[in-house]
Amino acid sequence: MTDIETPSATPASPPLETAPARPSSDRVRLRRKRERGSHERKDIDAILDEGLVAHLGFADEHGQPFVIPTLHARCGDLVYVHGAAAGRALRVLTSGAPVCLTVSLIDGLVLARSAMHHSAQYRSVMLLGKARSVEDRAEKLAAFEAIVEHIVPGRWPDVRPPSENELRATSLGAIPIEEASAKIRTGPPVDDEQDYALPAWAGVIPMQMRAGAPEPDPLLASGVEPPSYARRYRRPGSP
Repeated sequence: MTDIETPSATPASPPLETAPARPSSDRVRLRRKRERGSHERKDIDAILDEGLVAHLGFADEHGQPFVIPTLHARCGDLVYVHGAAAGRALRVLTSGAPVCLTVSLIDGLVLARSAMHHSAQYRSVMLLGKARSVEDRAEKLAAFEAIVEHIVPGRWPDVRPPSENELRATSLGAIPIEEASAKIRTGPPVDDEQDYALPAWAGVIPMQMRAGAPEPDPLLASGVEPPSYARRYRRPGSP
């Protein structure tokens, strides 16, 4: 993520402790707001693991650019994404075409004294690479389990596993975490020095993802109660 803030006497984000890590390629070298960036795997993995929605960018066979939202899961050094085998996105993705995957989290809205310095507290990851098609049945099942468990930890043992028809109808791509960078913004607004005396309120409105009470399916069988992982659902990293 980017913003339009310019340097001032009050820094918005102190340098991350992990900043000394070097980018794996020039394509993921941070050029703007480098003090907010990290190439450390612990920062990258934490954002991938907390985020629910990834955005996958690619060009189709005609060179037309697309960005689609998708569910994902990180397993070690791979990020798995899935979709319909007949769909354009996974067909292009698993052909070995270059892709870009991003995951973003919003932690707060930053209200500055000037319109141009409004921003957000965020954590984001950008991953570049080429996906491979997952054809091995055991890896495919393990990846589907990982995606379900990424969404709701503890859910996989309670549900029917994919059928053979479902496995054939669903494509799975594995993107290696090789070229990646994270960017994190924290802290208060950054205003121009002459604007700090303005009477406009400035500060941060914190934002959090909160799960509500489980709502049962109208067709749910009588006597089936929501499991503890549904009643107490929370994302990794949530307070």
